[in-house]
Amino acid sequence: MTDTTRERTGTNPDATGPRAEQNWRLVPPRRPHRPDPRTALAVRVGRTAAALSQRFRLGSGGMIGGRLALRVQPDALRRLALGRRVVMVTGTNGKTTTTQMVAEALRSRAPAVSNATGANMLDGHVAALLSALDAPYAALEVDELHLAQVTARFEPSVIVLLNLSRDQLDRVGEIRTVAESLRRALVRAPGARVIANRDDPNIVFAAIDHPQVTWVSGGARWKDDASNCPRCGAYLGETDVEWTCACGLSRPAADWTVTGTGVIGPDGAHHELDLSLPGHVNRVNATFALASGLALGCDGSAALARISGMAQASGRYSTVRLAGRTVRLLLAKNPASWLEMLDLVSGHQRPLVLVVNSREADGYDVSWLWDVDFESLRDRTVVVSGDRALDLAVRLRYAGVRCAVVPTVLEAVGSAAGEGVPDVIANYTAFRDLFARKERA
Repeated sequence: MTDTTRERTGTNPDATGPRAEQNWRLVPPRRPHRPDPRTALAVRVGRTAAALSQRFRLGSGGMIGGRLALRVQPDALRRLALGRRVVMVTGTNGKTTTTQMVAEALRSRAPAVSNATGANMLDGHVAALLSALDAPYAALEVDELHLAQVTARFEPSVIVLLNLSRDQLDRVGEIRTVAESLRRALVRAPGARVIANRDDPNIVFAAIDHPQVTWVSGGARWKDDASNCPRCGAYLGETDVEWTCACGLSRPAADWTVTGTGVIGPDGAHHELDLSLPGHVNRVNATFALASGLALGCDGSAALARISGMAQASGRYSTVRLAGRTVRLLLAKNPASWLEMLDLVSGHQRPLVLVVNSREADGYDVSWLWDVDFESLRDRTVVVSGDRALDLAVRLRYAGVRCAVVPTVLEAVGSAAGEGVPDVIANYTAFRDLFARKERA
């Protein structure tokens, strides 16, 4: 792999293999523009607010700094993005991990800023950009429904579309609504390189008409939200094979294909992915990050070295001390991500704690618990806690899983019986609270 970015000049007629006939050109990092006086004032205000928030332990400052900067300069996002190569990462699952992988890939070439705290709306983007005005690169996680607001303000260099599945239906709405929002966002960014998941029909619908798409194939274990054509509603059947709908929408050929140990690149060569982060899902995330880095001129080997060294992403997969025990923290917030995390813990019999809340940031509706394949835990005894522990216990009873309900999460961790480091799978606010407690321990 070389220090280049790819331009496509043709396609491989073999619909199952990587595309061929590609040219490459060198892309040097850009130098960010010096801000105008009003934007410079917004930067000072934002940085001061963020610093005060951190000093008084009110938060990371990843939102308040950007929010106040936008009050001073409503056009701050566009102006702070000028001259930078910005990668926007969106999708239902994997945004935070993939964004941090992208940031690491870009840092193999030059400094890059990122909204590592997960503040993924416009104020979080502004806060990240104002943190280092001279960084030529930015990797920014963006909420699925806010990508259209971003592309209304500026055109990113790269847009990564990971996946779409049901999540927080009381806030986000139906998947078709989100897919249509992504499609409209891409219409406003015809010059961006789009790196998209070809195994998710909803993502295919959103990206298929864009003039510059790189398609990644990593498989799709969660298929319940992708059995019907997002364009016309017709039944698609098995989407892991090549499919074509009568309306014309079809599964595109893959440029990158994730394997059991690595990835096959556009050149047809297999590259091993020796990652510190576990599971197939992170090989998929790493492939999106690698493709993004190459699109912006990173050397492949250097980018992979940075990606492979990541041991956690904003606490995800981290090993911490809680209630006097060393535990591993895993985030799962909807049926698709629970499927991946339950698969990850299926290879061992270590103690297992499950924690579910239903606060505003989680979505109040927990009916999705009945879509999770908890039956895979039938040979284990688990401990459950959180705001909706009783709902979870009822679901586990119907799945035939033995469980103990414990009032507090720290008590749950302490009471989990068995040998080895316990795994704690928690949804968003439960995970956030646990990670914060570890910092105070």
